[in-house]
Amino acid sequence: MGKKSRVKTQKSGTGATAAVSPKEMMNLISELLQKCSSAAPSPGKEWEEYVQIRALVEKIRKKQKGMSVSFEGTREEFFSELMAWAAECGASCDGFEISNFADEGHGLKATRDIKAEELFLWIPRKMLMTVESAKNSVLGQLYSQDRILQAMGNVTLALHLLCERANPSSPWLPYIKTLPADYDTPLYFEEDEVRHLLATQAIQDVLSQYKNTARQYAYFYKVIHTHPNASKLPLKDAFTFDDYRWAVSSVMTRQNQIPTTDGSRVTLALIPLWDMCNHTNGLITTGYNLEDDRCECVALKDYKEAEQIYIFYGTRSNAEFVIHNGFFFEDNAHDRVKIKLGVSKSERLYAMKAEVLARAGIPASSIFALHCSEPPISAQLLAFLRVFCMTEEELRDYLVGDHAINKIFTLGNTEFPVSWENEIKLWTFLETRAALLLKTYKTSSEEDRSMLEKPDLSLHSRIAIKLRLAEKEILERAVYCGRAKRLHFQKQLDEGAPLPLYEESDIALLENADAKLPIILRKLEEEDERVEEEMSLAQINSSDKKPAVLFCFVGVFISATFGFFCSSFASAARKFPGEGEEVTNHMDSCLDEGLLRLHKMKEKYIYRRL
Repeated sequence: MGKKSRVKTQKSGTGATAAVSPKEMMNLISELLQKCSSAAPSPGKEWEEYVQIRALVEKIRKKQKGMSVSFEGTREEFFSELMAWAAECGASCDGFEISNFADEGHGLKATRDIKAEELFLWIPRKMLMTVESAKNSVLGQLYSQDRILQAMGNVTLALHLLCERANPSSPWLPYIKTLPADYDTPLYFEEDEVRHLLATQAIQDVLSQYKNTARQYAYFYKVIHTHPNASKLPLKDAFTFDDYRWAVSSVMTRQNQIPTTDGSRVTLALIPLWDMCNHTNGLITTGYNLEDDRCECVALKDYKEAEQIYIFYGTRSNAEFVIHNGFFFEDNAHDRVKIKLGVSKSERLYAMKAEVLARAGIPASSIFALHCSEPPISAQLLAFLRVFCMTEEELRDYLVGDHAINKIFTLGNTEFPVSWENEIKLWTFLETRAALLLKTYKTSSEEDRSMLEKPDLSLHSRIAIKLRLAEKEILERAVYCGRAKRLHFQKQLDEGAPLPLYEESDIALLENADAKLPIILRKLEEEDERVEEEMSLAQINSSDKKPAVLFCFVGVFISATFGFFCSSFASAARKFPGEGEEVTNHMDSCLDEGLLRLHKMKEKYIYRRL
């Protein structure tokens, strides 16, 4: 994956081991674990804590210099071995080759013309590194006893990767040797490069990512050196922070969900060869064929010979790409910034507003998004802002007025304003809020653009400044849009323009369904039932063909979807305080998003495959 990593040549040999006693190292590790497990710092002290943790980590790294495992030769020298292994395992190897694409790094290049939706790549399960293969490996004994490994599949994959890298007879060595030697995730940023992200929305996640990685490393260092079930792991003599950071980033930039062998649940996996594909805008075109037990990928569009073959990683923001993938995507159609909004419980009309919002399936306090597209707000945010700005009379109308229940459906529909005054209020509020958020940055957009013109700017600094600038540009567009909308509706009010009235039979509700809060009001379970009915009908109509199953779109690429340091499991939250709630919310939102995209695509691929 070229954009996910910037490759450096790996050097052979282990280097000179730093002189440090086991007791001294264990004392440093214990200090690091204690520091990373202490109570969360008070607001405004997060950076100070990060600097302290980083200083401890750097002290450990210095003493571990030269102890990490590495392979003799460069990454590129092992690509032919990877292709040969893939062919031997039954993967598709025709129609493409691994190539270097300058700034994008390594990716797949078409060696012939490939048509859109053509199945050009499949990877059998035997090639995949999964949580299940980890449980059946030398790591299995420790896995059966350690609640962190049981709760956090991505941590399991990271340690699985390190164990197999240290095993000279590992069946996955042809794949592991082709992984980058380092990455461009913030875990690899220097302190002054991370400083560019101060005041951005990404900074808290970046600092948490580093703290969680350091905590996990310290915890597993102690486990590997003290737990009886870890005695057979090939990591005791070589488990450095750099090793764990590498494994974490390898998994974080490549992990994906696939179904288990029986299809009853999903598991995390690394998918060799397929994970060489770089990202572009589009649709998810990868799934898992349970009948043939393999991951399958169809072409996103027509590709001519010698063109790079792309896949779509999902609707990730650039903050998510930077934090979890290590790259900034210039043409990101799904970029956005977060905005936290809520109705104050001390407000006189709180109960009425909360009730209207509840009927629309919207919480009274939540994190919304401002998008890079036009308009910058979703139907959900529009609905929230309308209720947020309602008068008591307007609230009463949506609670007990004529067609009150049905009118809830119009809250996110741009064609049915509550009132001209309400529209003026909400767009004024949005304009003001976005302008205030812009003032929290320490540099202007013009200053950021000037910095990006410096030829000596490091890659990581460039990524950080691009992300910072992208956030500002989204907020600036929100300010501009808010002002334009405010003036438009003020003109409507001044001219006495008639307000579009809601009619239950209004055709606009059918023609403009996407603006009606479909995501909020429609239950995912109901959508699942609809898709299952369509699948059953399709199977009945094609009873003379081979059994249909096949493209289970749970194989969505989610290298950013499930952040590496995330787990919704209570046991992990207890061991690593502070990660549980944040992680649960992240995973739930990602699942909702993935399922919605799945449902949009399922019908097309089900009928194509029958």
